[in-house]
Formats: sequence, C-alpha cells, structure tokens
Amino acid sequence: MTSWDAAALSRRLTALTIAVGLVLGVSACSDGGHEEDHPSTAASKTGSGSAPREQLETDKPLAELQGQGGLSLTITSAERDPDGYVTVRGDLKNDGATVAVVPAELRGDELKVLRTGPSLGGASLVNFAHKKRHYVRDTEGRPLTTTGLSTLKGGENAHVFMQFSSPSSDTVGFQLPLFDTANIKTSE
Repeated sequence: MTSWDAAALSRRLTALTIAVGLVLGVSACSDGGHEEDHPSTAASKTGSGSAPREQLETDKPLAELQGQGGLSLTITSAERDPDGYVTVRGDLKNDGATVAVVPAELRGDELKVLRTGPSLGGASLVNFAHKKRHYVRDTEGRPLTTTGLSTLKGGENAHVFMQFSSPSSDTVGFQLPLFDTANIKTSE
C-alpha cells in the first residue's frame, strides 16, 4: 500500500467516524422529550396500534437485503410521521473479514446528490400499485439520508436512515442500487 493509499484510507475512516458521530448526536438530540406528541410512541404506550408495539417487542427486522462486496442492509423500522413522511432506519453491515468500500452507486446519479458526497441517496420507495417512486430528496435535491459512508471494516456496521416523501400506500417496495428489493410495511 502506497503512502497515497494509506492517506486516502485514513481520510475516509476519519470522515466515517465524524459522520457516525454526527448521526448519533442528531438522533440523541431529536429523540428526547415530546413522546406524547408523536402518535407512534403514544400508540405503543397505550397498547393501541399493534404494529409498532410488536416491532419493539420482537426486534424482528422488516427486511434483510444482500448487496455486493459483502455488504448487507437490515431494515429495522419504517415509520410514518404526522406529516406523512416515511423514515426508514437500519444497519448497513460489512459481513466480510476485510475492509469494504461502500459503492458509489448507492448515492444515485443526480448532480445535486453527487455534490454531497457518499450517501444512500439512490434509495427509493416504490408504490407498485400506483406506479410511483419516492426518493430521499429535499425540495432542493439534497439527500435526506445518512451521508459520509465510505468504508466499513470487516464485521462493522453503521446505523443509517433515509427519509422519503409521503407514499400513499402502507406497503411499499424498498430499493437501493446493488441491493435486493424488499417489500416493507410502514407503521404510524
């Protein structure tokens, strides 16, 4: 390995560490306090709305997808917020023993998404009945997803999220380039 390759790997690992720290910090800050205002939390506490409660009790993933290069994605939740947006959360894992480079194809191919660097911007939810695809983009074209993913060590996993505009169906197809397609059910 040349000094150029070692330096590039070091920068990627540093960026990954910072990105994971930021994601954990944001999720810690945004998760505290107003549980009574969120319908899915209130429903799981009161016992009504059995889908979120079952998911929390069993910790059974919604889907497990295999990708290329030893990468896998386990989808742990797909929650719809009061405005209808769906946030999909999961774990991207390197099942191999060596360092895996997160493929550039996962970020999609739109120019604004490419400018943000490594991400899961290529993810989409598909309502097959209405032939409509929902992307992880804000109104300015930036990805509403985990960014900064470049490499994963052997056995390492990264918690990831992707937020989609409001699909009209509760059961949708989840697609990520280079991974299997999975049908998932969203919870409220």
